[in-house]
Amino acid sequence: MPDIPPLDLTGDVRALTAALVDAESVSGDETALADAVEAALKPLSHLSVVREGDAVVARTELGRAERVVIAGHIDTVPLAGNLPSRVEGDLLYGCGTSDMKSGVAVALKLAAGVPEPSRDVTYVFYDCEEVEAERNGLGRIARTRPDLMAGDFAVLMEPTGGEIEGGCQGTLRAEVVVRGRRSHSARSWHGVNAIHGAEPVLARLGAYRAREPLVDGLTYHEGLNAVGITGGVAGNVIPDECVVTVNYRFAPDRSMEQARDHVREVFEGYEVRFTDGAPGARPGLTHPVAAAFVRAIGGTPRAKLGWTDVSRFSALGVPAVNYGPGDPNLAHQQGEYVSLSMIADCERRMTAWLTASAG
Repeated sequence: MPDIPPLDLTGDVRALTAALVDAESVSGDETALADAVEAALKPLSHLSVVREGDAVVARTELGRAERVVIAGHIDTVPLAGNLPSRVEGDLLYGCGTSDMKSGVAVALKLAAGVPEPSRDVTYVFYDCEEVEAERNGLGRIARTRPDLMAGDFAVLMEPTGGEIEGGCQGTLRAEVVVRGRRSHSARSWHGVNAIHGAEPVLARLGAYRAREPLVDGLTYHEGLNAVGITGGVAGNVIPDECVVTVNYRFAPDRSMEQARDHVREVFEGYEVRFTDGAPGARPGLTHPVAAAFVRAIGGTPRAKLGWTDVSRFSALGVPAVNYGPGDPNLAHQQGEYVSLSMIADCERRMTAWLTASAG
């Protein structure tokens, strides 16, 4: 990987975004960019900087009554012939433009350009968000240094199209097992076909009506869907097992155990094996710090229907929202881009929030 030029945190946020995009940092290979971020932040006298693996945490220590956390991941999905970046009109194209180096650029500009915020701020720039959960840098910090994530409120700079998306839904995957009895397919009446027996499972999914609960003033939309089906032994064998894999996206008013109980209830009479999952996060928009954020940013908050790392803050008792300049629908696409004017607008709104009275 080529060397990364020093990051200029004094210039325009749009130029900084382009520089970050051109700094290749596919998940697991973020060291060079983490080095550049650390080198750019360490000279700033108003910040204390901690390196934790390939994550960088910078904090103000002004003794304010409130502390907020602003976090963003510095990694991207693998390249798809979409570097170096290029500008066409108001659009910046390149890997990670939307998800989420534009949000990281805004956070870096705030860290450098707002030395005396009205609230103490912790900035977290972390690694390995785009890969399996056990490698996630924010999760690692939550396990080893939860004090670095402490605060009254958190903003995750995930792409939201410049709108506030509160909390996130939880997710779990489960295997619904249908049992049968093997036999030779020439004498199928001696067996019980497990694949045929999966029909009632699919019927329950087809008839399922998802909840749309109101949580802290935001409407979430759940979903329970089949995402895979496996079965079969050989071309001349009646199968004795069929497995339907389901994914349940659940609103943050349900715990993980409540979500599992619900899936068990839906598939009563079948063996259900849970394979993975992550809890949701309530938006906490009734908290005074969150309410001040909404006033400063403007617009009408909406629910985050996917899962994001705000869940990690929620597990630590920190209410959190998603807010960033990228379009989430463009994330991971070869033609990914971000609006330059939206990046500048996001920086302006976040600066207004951090410099407004905390009262």
